[in-house]
Amino acid sequence: MTSTARGSSTGIGELALIDAIGAALERRPASRIVRWLGDDAAVVRAGAFAVTSVDAMVEGTHFKLGPRCGPEDAGHRALAGALSDLAAMGAAPGEAYLAVVLPAALGRDDVLALHRGAEALARETGTTIAGGDLTGGPALLIAVTVVGWAEDERELVGRDGARPGDLVGVTGDLGASAAGLAVLEGRAPGDDALVRRYLRPRPRLEEGRALARAGATAMLDLSDGLASDARRLAEASGVTLALDAASLPLAPGVRDVAEALGRDPLELAASGGEDYELCAVLPPERRAEGAAAGLTWIGEVVEGPADVTWRSAPPGAERWRGWEH
Repeated sequence: MTSTARGSSTGIGELALIDAIGAALERRPASRIVRWLGDDAAVVRAGAFAVTSVDAMVEGTHFKLGPRCGPEDAGHRALAGALSDLAAMGAAPGEAYLAVVLPAALGRDDVLALHRGAEALARETGTTIAGGDLTGGPALLIAVTVVGWAEDERELVGRDGARPGDLVGVTGDLGASAAGLAVLEGRAPGDDALVRRYLRPRPRLEEGRALARAGATAMLDLSDGLASDARRLAEASGVTLALDAASLPLAPGVRDVAEALGRDPLELAASGGEDYELCAVLPPERRAEGAAAGLTWIGEVVEGPADVTWRSAPPGAERWRGWEH
């Protein structure tokens, strides 16, 4: 991947834009970067295990630019979604690479704002944006590749280790992003704090590493909604997740937004998606460690087909689904 190479083609066509983007980015202290912006490829000093994920966001599908959602928000959201995958593996953050397709309507200041938004989150999370690419196209697309690191494979957590008797928990609270989107689109009244949760999600990198150290047997991030993501974990592990809807931690304001939308707040929390919290499974003897890492316990793993069951839930909960690709 080029490191904002000058041969890249954009509708803006300004070499100064490449230099301005480079000036907005910084290497993190003690980063693994040997060579970065200005060369044809980044050179990184490797660790024992590289953890790599690619995530793409397209305007009109994952966000819509407007008065309350600017390019800086889009840059933050795109990087946050990719870093959340590293959090779900328990990896330490390392490098990110942004490939951006720019429509003609997006100006120079907008492009810089997009990268500033990504860089601000990179700084907060200890990530270095080590390169990327710019090109012109019909719609804004932000494709982010992130690389995290681990010194021992046993430090990492997949989706396939859940066993009957394990406990299921989630970090943070649920439903804020879906509620925030409804407020942003004018479908419901609500607090600006909910809108910010949609626009600026926080990848749970520290919590992911803490849960890995606590002995998590399986973990994934809640990008598509607990109702769908928990089912993916169940399928990978070959077990049933028996979840208690009444135990779901609802974000402040979700009940009011759900009422305005005519939806059950538990259903909104379970199916809304893009909360980027973590769903983790731990052995029962690690209950205290999981709680210390920020988990709220919402169920347990039982023998049975690869599925999710709900108790203390409204009728029809078995049909709850999040975003299905």
